[in-house]
Amino acid sequence: MVGTLHGSRLAALRERLNADQLDGWIVPICDEHMSEYVGAYARRLEWLTGFGGSAGTAVVLAETAALFVDGRYTLQARDQVDGAAYAVHEVPGASVAGWLADHAPDHARIGYDPWLHTRGWVDATARTLAARGAMLVAHPANPVDAIWADQPAPSAAPVVPHPLAYAGVDAATKRADVAAWLARTACDAVVIAALDSLAWLFNLRGADIDHTPVALAFALVHADGSADLFLDPGKTSPELVAHLGDAVRLTPRDGFVAALGALADKRVGIDPERSVAAIFVALDAAGATAVPLTDPVLVPKAVKNPVEIAGHRAAQARDGAALARFLHWLDRAGPEGGQSELSAAQRLEAERRASGDLLDLSFDTISGAGANGAIVHYRVDALTNRAITPGSVYLVDSGGQYRDGTTDVTRTVWIGPGDPPAELCDRFTRVLKGHIALARAVFPAGTSGAQLDTLARQFLWAAGLDYAHGTGHGVGSYLAVHEGPQRIAKAQGGQAGTTHTLLPGMIISNEPGYYRTGAYGIRIENLVLVEPRAIAGGEGAFLGFATLTHAPIDRRLIDLALLDSAERGWIDDYHATVRAIIGPLLAGDDRAWLDRATAPLAA
Repeated sequence: MVGTLHGSRLAALRERLNADQLDGWIVPICDEHMSEYVGAYARRLEWLTGFGGSAGTAVVLAETAALFVDGRYTLQARDQVDGAAYAVHEVPGASVAGWLADHAPDHARIGYDPWLHTRGWVDATARTLAARGAMLVAHPANPVDAIWADQPAPSAAPVVPHPLAYAGVDAATKRADVAAWLARTACDAVVIAALDSLAWLFNLRGADIDHTPVALAFALVHADGSADLFLDPGKTSPELVAHLGDAVRLTPRDGFVAALGALADKRVGIDPERSVAAIFVALDAAGATAVPLTDPVLVPKAVKNPVEIAGHRAAQARDGAALARFLHWLDRAGPEGGQSELSAAQRLEAERRASGDLLDLSFDTISGAGANGAIVHYRVDALTNRAITPGSVYLVDSGGQYRDGTTDVTRTVWIGPGDPPAELCDRFTRVLKGHIALARAVFPAGTSGAQLDTLARQFLWAAGLDYAHGTGHGVGSYLAVHEGPQRIAKAQGGQAGTTHTLLPGMIISNEPGYYRTGAYGIRIENLVLVEPRAIAGGEGAFLGFATLTHAPIDRRLIDLALLDSAERGWIDDYHATVRAIIGPLLAGDDRAWLDRATAPLAA
């Protein structure tokens, strides 16, 4: 094994497993709340392997180890992870359970942390291992924590109220709705474990995960509308206590398991996809009946109320103006040379902060020059930083957290001088045509994201091309930039959300792409709002999308010969709206540049 830093950590883990009488260990990217993005203390996979993506799992055995990632992260994993120590596999073609069935020794004891996996995953993996005489073992102490000497502590950041002026609905009303749901499901209480659900339900925000304004907590909501909120006392304040009111009892976070133990003979709703196995174990031990039900906050949170929609539109206008100022700067500075992925990302953040309203980025900016743009969830650092060279393509995927909304936008731009190559324009235009087809879609109520996904891929498919990520994800209201349950993607591999009905008020991204490994990446992303569509003579309820993002699309990369008249009309109409929305927020040369960048396409 190569003697790298991460190789030495792998060796230390194997020593610890041997001392714990375990033959293997499973290391996911996860925390006690099944979060996609996690606090520094929970980044065990990155610390162990060097892989910095937001989705992946490592499996460590005595003589071999493997890392499992999806198509978004295959290139990144191979760049960041020691291939001599870990074999990289892509899901859903490969699976942790299947690999263990092939590689674990007979009668092996494979350990896992029950606070980092769902019960469904545990049951399925245990069955697969049992078929070959091995067993899955819940271990009381995570061995990665035991060898991680400088592991950060969980965040101690304060929790603050989210004002009604931005939330639109008060927390008492939201809890009353949950209480009504409990009555319909004949449950006495429900566990709320997902951090964005907690933040939305109680109208609070925190800073415990980078770029996602949530607080580490659990909650139990009872049939009378009261609730127990399990939150470290150091994170509270008199203002927060007053905001929560007498019907919400505050208890230290480490008292959550004891509270579950007091639920004997109660029917307790719990979401099996958003709650870890350890919670089910505690409920079973208490003599409670764990009733598997979808988190009752999930859909109400995703369906934005009028205040949240208005706030999002306001945030998008400010964000679009910042992005326009950045793109104007890049149009000047890029062809001169001397810029890099890092300098561009820093300039874009500075433009967003200039408004005075930015609270945080909504994720680490994906700033990909040339070949790095082909890494779907690329994260630039000092080691990977690449120059933005004249005569190349640059992809930037970024967003902001504002008190009134969360943004996420991707633009692919040509860095002059000169004209972009024909192949690049062909691929860009096929991506753009798919983006337009989805943006213009009209569909009956009850349609799911999986049923719309083909619209965005059809023009790439016609050329024998595709992309290995979903086409759209939900977005929160000053919350998570990736929010369920809605999703637009292929219905394969058990991907969550692809079959969920799209509902009026949901915000979702429209982001087809194309990636040529070692050369460039293309993605065009706007956020859209699901809204009713009135159709003369139509039968039944129909829906469509209102585009919320306002930023120029690089016309230099468009092959006009590939567009039909309706597509040309969409682009011109979109750019006219961009001018109308963000033009008044720009001045001088920035406004003049916007007018040029959004001018009608040539006849």
